[in-house]
Amino acid sequence: MKLPEVKNSERYVGLYVVDFGDHSGVGFTADEVAELLDSEKFKHVKVFKIHKAYPDGRMELKGVRPEIFQLEMGMFFYSQDLETARDDYKRLTNLAIRQAPPARAKVHLAKYDDDKLVTALIYPAECDDEFSRWLTDGEYKTAGAAAGGIDAVRRYYDEAPHVLQRHQLFGRSSFANRTGEQLLAATKMAVQR
Repeated sequence: MKLPEVKNSERYVGLYVVDFGDHSGVGFTADEVAELLDSEKFKHVKVFKIHKAYPDGRMELKGVRPEIFQLEMGMFFYSQDLETARDDYKRLTNLAIRQAPPARAKVHLAKYDDDKLVTALIYPAECDDEFSRWLTDGEYKTAGAAAGGIDAVRRYYDEAPHVLQRHQLFGRSSFANRTGEQLLAATKMAVQR
């Protein structure tokens, strides 16, 4: 795959490279990649996330499975009493007020039974590394058991605990998404191999 030459490659860390087969493009947001993958025309593309970039324009890429853009990932913080669970929930929502999360997410305070409660953080699967970093940087800690992943989200939905409180988090974005028309134009402007 031949990438186009980019200036200020450090600005691209966290964005995506899309290999269209006969050409490639650099600088797509996660939402833009998801939109491309939803279209019949681009469902075959290969996707890479830019993890590091160097002043000379080189970039370190990590392959991303296309289906990840259709899934939710989550982190679940369990407690055995309502007071502790409410505290976990409040600290998580307060963290989002102090420091916006990396993407849109939802937080639930839910009850399975009298001695099993959970604070659930559910977000787009492609943002897992960013959410882990956000929680670590925000020093979010709980005393109880924790679980995470795509399967943990499925179990949560299947078990359908009673949601006591919910909060929608809106993420910060350093990158603006393009409209569908702009995105299509960007796919045509991508470098030819």
